[in-house]
Amino acid sequence: MPATDSPAILVARFLRSSGYNETYDAFVTEAGLEPDAGTVGKGDLTLEVLLEEKKAYDFSARFEKLGVEGEDGEQGGWGSGGPEKAEVVTTLPSRSNILCAAVFETEEGGSTLLVSTADRRLHALDATTSVLRDSMSGLQDSPILSTLVYMGKYLLTASMSGQLLLSDLAGHTIERRRDHLKYIVRVAMLEDDSHGLLLATAGWDCKVVLYKPRLSREEGGEDTFMLGDPIATIILPTKPEAMVLTLHPETSQPIVLLTRTDSNLIYFYSAESTPRLLGKQNLAPHSNAWVAFTPSAIALSPTDPTLLAVGTSSVPHMKLLIVRLLFPPYNQPMLPTRSLAAEPQDTQSSQARRELALASREAAAIQIHCTTMAPQTAYSTPAVAWRPDGSGVWVNGDDGVVRGVEVRSGKVVRVLGGGHEEGSKVRCIWAGVVGGREVLVSGGFDQRLIVWRTDGNEVA
Repeated sequence: MPATDSPAILVARFLRSSGYNETYDAFVTEAGLEPDAGTVGKGDLTLEVLLEEKKAYDFSARFEKLGVEGEDGEQGGWGSGGPEKAEVVTTLPSRSNILCAAVFETEEGGSTLLVSTADRRLHALDATTSVLRDSMSGLQDSPILSTLVYMGKYLLTASMSGQLLLSDLAGHTIERRRDHLKYIVRVAMLEDDSHGLLLATAGWDCKVVLYKPRLSREEGGEDTFMLGDPIATIILPTKPEAMVLTLHPETSQPIVLLTRTDSNLIYFYSAESTPRLLGKQNLAPHSNAWVAFTPSAIALSPTDPTLLAVGTSSVPHMKLLIVRLLFPPYNQPMLPTRSLAAEPQDTQSSQARRELALASREAAAIQIHCTTMAPQTAYSTPAVAWRPDGSGVWVNGDDGVVRGVEVRSGKVVRVLGGGHEEGSKVRCIWAGVVGGREVLVSGGFDQRLIVWRTDGNEVA
C-alpha cells in the first residue's frame, strides 16, 4: 500500500470525491490500489489542500524583502575572499557532539578556541594552529552551553544544570553561582567606561539574571574578580531564546535586548536594579498570525551597533532578517499598548491609523527578509554570525552546510560544504579574525569541529 500522501493516493482521493466513479475504478485497478484507497478521512491530505498550501507559500515568498544589487547587476557588499577551506580539527581527545565554540584573546596576546562538547568537556585549542592546549573534564557538572573570557584570563561557563562558574583558564574555580534552575542558554557581557561591567545570563527557567562583577586591584598583589550576588532578575512569561547587551544610542545607558519563545518581538529592557521594559519591536508587523516565527538567534553588526541579524525558527528553511533597531525612549515609561497614548477625542479609526503607522515603521526597519535555504525543523537551534567587516552573515543548517548571506542583497553567496557530514546538524558557528585572517568555526552533531580558513590577504 503506498504512503497516504503518495501521488497515486492523492489522485484517487480527487477522483472519488469529484464523482468520477468509472475513472476511479479504472485508476485503482491499474495502479494496484485497494478499493477504498480514495476514501478521505479527517486530516488526510488532498489535492485541494496541497494547492492551497502552495498558494500560501507563493504568497509569503512574495513578501521577502531583498536588498539592491550593484551597478550592472553585479553583487556588492560581500566582496572577494572569505573562509572557504575546511580544516577538520583532529586534536580533540574525545568524540562527542559539539555544543558551542568561540575564539577569545588571552592575556599573553594569543587566541584560544574554546569548544564545549556533550561529554561535559571544555577543550582549549590554539586558534591559529588548532593544537590542543588543555581539555577540562570536571569543570562543570553538566554540558556547557555558553562561554566567555574576560581580560584574557577569567573564564565564565554556563551549563545545562543552571550553574554559572567563574574560573581561570586552567580550570581553577573562583566562584560558583546557581541563580537559574536549569539551562543557561546565553551569557552576555558589556563593559563601558561610564557604567563599568555588566553581565547577563538567560535561562530556560524564564529568567534573565543581571550581575555587576567587581574587579579589585591590590597594590603589589593579584587582581580579584568576583561576580557577587545578582543586582536584578527579569522574570519572563516564556523562556528566552536569544540575548545581547548594548548601549542606548541617545543616553548611552546599558540595554538588554532579548527574544522569547512564541513571540515575534524584540524586547528592550533597562539594566537597572529594577529593570524596566522600555519597549518592543515587532519583526512581523503586518502578519495576521498570532506567532509567525520565533527570533531564535540574534547578533549585532560589528560595524553598526544599531543593526541586528536575526535567525528565525521558520520551517522548513531558516529565514534571516537584517533589522534596524528602533530604540524606545529611555526615560519614558512604556505604554500599555503598541499604539500611542490615546486621547479623549480619539476614535477607533484614528487609533487604527496610529497602529498602522507604527507597523509601517517597524516594517521599514527590516532591511532584509530572505530565505537562507538552510533546512531546519521545530527542534533546530538557529545560529548566526557576522563577517568581521559586516558585509555578510553566516547561518547554520541541519544539512551539514554553512551558508553565507550577503547583507546588501540578501542573497546566499557562499555555501560551505564538505566539512561536516552530509545531512548532519551544524550546532554552532563563530566568525572573526585570527592571526590577521578571517576565520569561521563550526561545530556539529557529527562530532566534527571545522575551522574554515582563507588564503586571502590579511584583514586590515
